[in-house]
Amino acid sequence: MRPHLTSRDRTALSLWVITRLGVVAIAVVASSVYVRGNLQDPFLDRFTQWDVDHFIEIARYGYSGNPANPPDAGLPGFFPGLPLLIRAVHLIVPDWRLSALLISLVAGAVAMVALARLGDQEGAGGTGTRAVAALLLSPFAVFLFAGYSEALFLAFALPAWMLARRRRWELAAVYTFFGAGIRVTGLFLAIALIVEFLANDRRLRKAPWLLLPFLAPVSYFAYLWWWSGGDLNAWQHAQERGWGRRTVEPWQALKTTWNAAFGDPSQFTGAFRVELIAAALGALLTLWLLGRRRWAEFVYVGLQMAALLTSAFYLSIGRSSLMWWPLWLMVGGLGVRRPWVYRALLLAMIPLLVIEVIKFTEGSWAG
Repeated sequence: MRPHLTSRDRTALSLWVITRLGVVAIAVVASSVYVRGNLQDPFLDRFTQWDVDHFIEIARYGYSGNPANPPDAGLPGFFPGLPLLIRAVHLIVPDWRLSALLISLVAGAVAMVALARLGDQEGAGGTGTRAVAALLLSPFAVFLFAGYSEALFLAFALPAWMLARRRRWELAAVYTFFGAGIRVTGLFLAIALIVEFLANDRRLRKAPWLLLPFLAPVSYFAYLWWWSGGDLNAWQHAQERGWGRRTVEPWQALKTTWNAAFGDPSQFTGAFRVELIAAALGALLTLWLLGRRRWAEFVYVGLQMAALLTSAFYLSIGRSSLMWWPLWLMVGGLGVRRPWVYRALLLAMIPLLVIEVIKFTEGSWAG
C-alpha cells in the first residue's frame, strides 16, 4: 500500500472513526436505558466477550489455558496470530482487554483504507468509499470494533488481494502468510491467489511465492501435533470438543439449524435465524461470482461457504460476511450506479447494527 494518504483514504479513515464512535455511543446509551445482561459491566468488559476472552486467555497462558480453571478443549481452535499480537502489545499496554481493542482499532483503519483503494482499483470512482460505508454499517460491524480477529485479518487480506490484482505476487504472498496465521480463512485466500495467478499471469518464476502463505497454518498444525502429543487432527478436534463443530452433509447442517431457528425457543433462536439469512446471502454471492466468472473470488467465498454449510450447524456465517469483500465492492458499485437503492440499503442496515451492538454488549450471542 502507498504510504501517503489521498482524500479517498482520509474519507475511509473518517468513516471508520465516525462509525466506531457511533458504536461507542450506542453502547453507552444502551447501558443507561436498559438494565440487563452485561450492560452494566465496565466498558472494556462489554467489548471483550466471547471469543475475545479466549484470545486473551491464549495470549496470557498459551493453549493450555488458565491453570486455575478447568482445561478448555476449544482453545486450539483459534489460530495464534491475534493472541501473539495481543501479547506483544501488552508489553506496552498493561490492560489485556485494551490491548485487544487497540489492535482492532488500528487494524480496522488499515483495512478500510485498503478496501477503499481496492474498490476504486476494481470499479468506478467512488466505489471504494461506498463499499467502506456499507461494510461499516453492516449489522455485524460491531465485531470489527471488538477485539475479534476479523479486522486484523482484513488488514492483511485486503492489501494482499490488491497486490495480487496488480501481479505483485511476492508481496501478496507475504501479506497472505500473515493473514493465514490469523484465521483459517487465510487458507482459502491462499488458494484463491493460486487461482488468480493461473488465470491471469502464469509466470512460472513467480509461482514458488504462492506456497509461502501455506507455511503459516502448516506450522501451526505442526505445533498442535507436538503440543497434543501426536494428534494430527488437533485443530479439528478442538473445533469438535470446544464448539461441537464437526463436518456433516450440508442438508443435515441445514436441518439442524432450521430446527434450532424455528423449533422450541431458546436464547439462540434469533441468532440461528440470522445465520440462515446469512447463509442464503453467501450462497447467492457465490453463485453470482460464478456467473460473472470471477474465478478467484468465487474460490475464496465458495470455500468459506463450503466449510460453513457443512458444519454441524450454522455458526458465525453472518460474522464471516465481514470478510466477503466482493460483496461490499458489489454494494459499493451499486452506490455509484443506483444511489437511491444504495442509500435505502444503508438505512435498512443501521437499525440492525444498533440491535447487534446492544446484543453483543449485553452478553448475548450476536454472531
